[in-house]
Amino acid sequence: MSLDHLDRLAAAQSAFADLLAAADPEAPVVSCDPWRVADLALHLGGVHWWASAMSLGVDLDPHEPPGPRDTPTLLAFYTWSAAHLRETLAARPTDAPALTLDGPGTAGFWRRRQLHETLVHLADLALATGTDLRAIDDRYGLTASDWTDTVAELLDTMTPRQVRLGRIEPPADTAELVTEDADVLRLGDGEPVVRVVGPARSLALLLWHRTGPDDASLAVSGDRAALDRLLALRLTP
Repeated sequence: MSLDHLDRLAAAQSAFADLLAAADPEAPVVSCDPWRVADLALHLGGVHWWASAMSLGVDLDPHEPPGPRDTPTLLAFYTWSAAHLRETLAARPTDAPALTLDGPGTAGFWRRRQLHETLVHLADLALATGTDLRAIDDRYGLTASDWTDTVAELLDTMTPRQVRLGRIEPPADTAELVTEDADVLRLGDGEPVVRVVGPARSLALLLWHRTGPDDASLAVSGDRAALDRLLALRLTP
């Protein structure tokens, strides 16, 4: 899948900042309980800053501060951190040496990783503010391809890393995931015993535990118990 991850990252960051500007900083983020909106913004801004350094081969302390918690300062912090990340990545060749989640790698890793980090937390913020995520996608030009790549990254990077670190056992079941654009992806290495069809956005949020298999936009066929077992795994950090 060929995406301009840096361009897509800018769109997702703009959407997050605009939602943040109108949000109550102490509104609960139910998908990241017990976080509040302020905690979500501090986390994502901090991750952007940390990822900028990782792309340069520097692993900073990822400690997240408890504040600020007022909207104007939070927004200033987030937009500054988001711009810093984009500028750092834009100035760094994608094949330049960097640190990644799996040790030495290339700077291009962070273009993809930070796009998906932002998309998932954009979904968290949309839920916290009662905003229709589909409308956000339409407004900011976020596409099914962006969300399909979010699913793909979880399957080719995040879950294998969880297995390597001993956080989960290799999935014993296999699910086939089919997007609205007829992209077919597979969670697990065996023959699929369950099939989930739906928008790539919904499939990504399912795997990131932001929605469930009863989501009206998803159609599940086959062994539902196998899907439940897969979703019970810690597929992501």
